[in-house]
Amino acid sequence: MSRQKPDQRYIVAAVYVASMLMNTLDSTIVIVALATLGREFNVPAVQTEAVVVAYLVSLAVFIPASGWLGDRFGTKRIFLIALAIFATASMLCGLSRSLEQLVAFRVLQGAGGGLMTPVGMAMLYRTFPPAERVAVGRILMFATILGPALGPIIGGVLIERLSWHWAFFVNVPVALVAFLVGLFFLHEHREPEPGRFDLPGFVLGGAGLGAAMYALSEGPAHGWTSPDILGPGAVGLALIVAFVARELRVAAPMVDLRLLGNRLFRSTLVVSFFGSAGFIGVLFLIPLFLQEVQGASPLESGLTTFPEALGVVTSTQIVARLYPRYGPRRLMCGGLVGLSVAIVALATIGLSSSNPWVIRVLMFFVGFCMAYVFLPNQAASLATISRAQTGRATTLTNVQRQVGGALGVAVLSSVVAAASAFIDGPTDPAPYRYALYFAAAFALVGAISALQVPDEEAAETMRPRAPREEPVLVEAG
Repeated sequence: MSRQKPDQRYIVAAVYVASMLMNTLDSTIVIVALATLGREFNVPAVQTEAVVVAYLVSLAVFIPASGWLGDRFGTKRIFLIALAIFATASMLCGLSRSLEQLVAFRVLQGAGGGLMTPVGMAMLYRTFPPAERVAVGRILMFATILGPALGPIIGGVLIERLSWHWAFFVNVPVALVAFLVGLFFLHEHREPEPGRFDLPGFVLGGAGLGAAMYALSEGPAHGWTSPDILGPGAVGLALIVAFVARELRVAAPMVDLRLLGNRLFRSTLVVSFFGSAGFIGVLFLIPLFLQEVQGASPLESGLTTFPEALGVVTSTQIVARLYPRYGPRRLMCGGLVGLSVAIVALATIGLSSSNPWVIRVLMFFVGFCMAYVFLPNQAASLATISRAQTGRATTLTNVQRQVGGALGVAVLSSVVAAASAFIDGPTDPAPYRYALYFAAAFALVGAISALQVPDEEAAETMRPRAPREEPVLVEAG
């Protein structure tokens, strides 16, 4: 571990927290901007889901590559390159002249975000001794919560007072400051033997996931039996099968799928996957509904959806106290059942009401219930994973979370697009109601999956934590 002055250590933490806050703010700001982007590029608002899906898929593809690149070329170098890529892509996103350009630049932006997060977390581990990581974990949790809380409001203000371009331009000054501070204060680290890079796995996984998500997203527009959809869908599925076969065979895979043989780890990943699909799908869908159907402004939309983050903050304090007594299985199952009920209430009561406080209260409960999934899942998932396997397990956790979110957005947008062909006009809430039922189904599948989580294997995590005990920090990406 490098010897640094205390103030330098916290500067390293500040640089990483700034980059993480930029990532989380960007995701929520962009969601508020989707309806405006649809009008700007003269496409149905639901088709702008490609802006979200492209970013999430790109994150999932580049997160596994980050660790090896940091070991091979140095964590400081890769982190600064990732910041530069993210800032450049943000500028290009804001300058886009078409939806196709914007989606392409979002892929580039996702590459920067995917490279940034794991390398930054590795730098924190090397910079801070174990006794100080508890405080760092609290700082990271604050940034993780602050981004989703402020993003919808900041996005609404930027879009209304300036333009949609600033939903992306806002990242540039933050990235520039983080880059300059990191250039002078971060210390380089490089592994002497980084191992071989799994290039075939990287190509198979990235191409397969991209092709499959394209087919799923564009199916309603082109027709599910169209060669333009069947071709990419079949190719994507074949590439994913080849990717899985390779990753199970090679000694140093891009994503270590053999970890799925661990019962506790596998079951928590399944819960997280379906929970993320339902939760991220709702966060994508409600702002579109508010702006497209109810005619809300971007700021009004942001003010209506941000109580979700308040629900997470409130529930987090409760879940932390309940976890040692009840364990992950009951908390996650109850949280996902509650999430499913809250989503159904949104579909039936929320979409039918013109009072924004109805949706605000329901969004609060969406966040409140989801915290019962976030925290127990994070605490239990690595309980039976060895320290040597922690890095690979964290990578797989982050990848499946992004893929789950991308799947939720793609499926829900496809439902809205398909159902819109059978309604009377753009103000009919029926397509959004049907899509929310799918989101509730995702959450319900997650709840059923949570019943398979073995509490007894997570017993070690249910002990009251000693004040100085080192936690395992898992970045959500």
